[in-house]
Amino acid sequence: MSSSPTETLVDVTMPQMGVSVVEGTVVEWKKQPGDWVQADEVIASISTDKIDTDVEAPATGRVQELIVDVGTTVEVGTVLARIATDARPGEPHVSEGEQAAAAAAAEAEPESTEAEPEAAAPARESHGPRRYSPVVMRIASEHGIDLDRIEGTGRGGRVRKQDVLAFVEDGGAEEPPMHIESPYRPDEPAPARTRKPRLDAPPAAASAPAPAQPAPAPAGSVPLSRMRQAIGARMLQSLQTSATCTTIVEADLVRIEAARAQSGFTYLPYIARATIDTLREFPALNATLEDDTLTTYDGVHLGIAVSLGEGGLIVPVIRDAQELSVEGLASRIKDLAQRGRANQLTPDEVRGGSFTITNPGGYGSIIATPVINQPQVAILDTEAVVKRPVVLTDELGNDSIAIRPMTYLCMSWDHRALDGALAAQFLTSLRKKLESWPTT
Repeated sequence: MSSSPTETLVDVTMPQMGVSVVEGTVVEWKKQPGDWVQADEVIASISTDKIDTDVEAPATGRVQELIVDVGTTVEVGTVLARIATDARPGEPHVSEGEQAAAAAAAEAEPESTEAEPEAAAPARESHGPRRYSPVVMRIASEHGIDLDRIEGTGRGGRVRKQDVLAFVEDGGAEEPPMHIESPYRPDEPAPARTRKPRLDAPPAAASAPAPAQPAPAPAGSVPLSRMRQAIGARMLQSLQTSATCTTIVEADLVRIEAARAQSGFTYLPYIARATIDTLREFPALNATLEDDTLTTYDGVHLGIAVSLGEGGLIVPVIRDAQELSVEGLASRIKDLAQRGRANQLTPDEVRGGSFTITNPGGYGSIIATPVINQPQVAILDTEAVVKRPVVLTDELGNDSIAIRPMTYLCMSWDHRALDGALAAQFLTSLRKKLESWPTT
């Protein structure tokens, strides 16, 4: 659909929600071409494998065109619709293309006709085929499931990933095929065509080398999935943007261990609470850096990285985390992790973070160099707590060896915004808070 040369158009795009979200499906259009829409008014509903949400209009104007049909799955960043911002309320919506088509039709119309108009055909209700996301179709294929047998719980009865997994757990899956091919299997080369030799052709030279054959791909080789490509692109973009450095300190968690024995919580809410207090002490780390603008925040909007297994990862944000106790943090972290894995987070819960904690130590790792969650300036990596012999010095200077629960606190930080001395001071202060945790 064309527009006038002076028309100002604003794109409505598929939003990015979470590090590993690579695509979304348009579930419903709330507006149609010609409708007036206000900035921040909902224009469409979309669905991803992690979040179902509404898309808001980025500007006020008239909907010029809808580019993506309902049920279509497109990549993050794809233009979904366009809004004409120079339109005015009440003005008729007629594009140049419509005007040209109307003019052409008028010229081709005869001056008079004797034919009687045909009776209008009765309207037929159309029920198009059900549409599914690529992940839903992949799971169904792997388990031999007929998706028509599944009642969807998404908008408009859409079948979601959780619906298929629940169907599998309830024993509804059929026996899968003996061989399941990856949907990302590379295309196989076409078989070589055999040509009959010409009777009058001279014999081939005996010394002529045989044409080189391409080496076969190693068994099991497949391209990266789109989700892994998206995560890789985001991580590479972070490394290419930030001047990334990593500083590591070792902390004795014997006092945290004693507190945990009473509360039953994991280490994470205690480390989170101490980190929040330390960020209040060092506000330069509770910040984001975009281009050459450094923004620090009064509140600590703490991101907690949550692994989704094969589904990648997502970083829900606890806004104003400084207002929560250890108990409150433990509850919020558990809630966000559960809802993140159940695809129940809202877009506001996965954006706007000012500092992130990632916790691979729960899987047994002891040291790592995390990648900064852009546009933040630092990320803290908490590692496994391991009992090790350490040297202790009493108030008189006497040394002894004791077994203590020790961990490494690894922090990657952006050298464009910080220096090594400040990073070390931050981690040293965090360690002291953990090692002096009050016990009752």
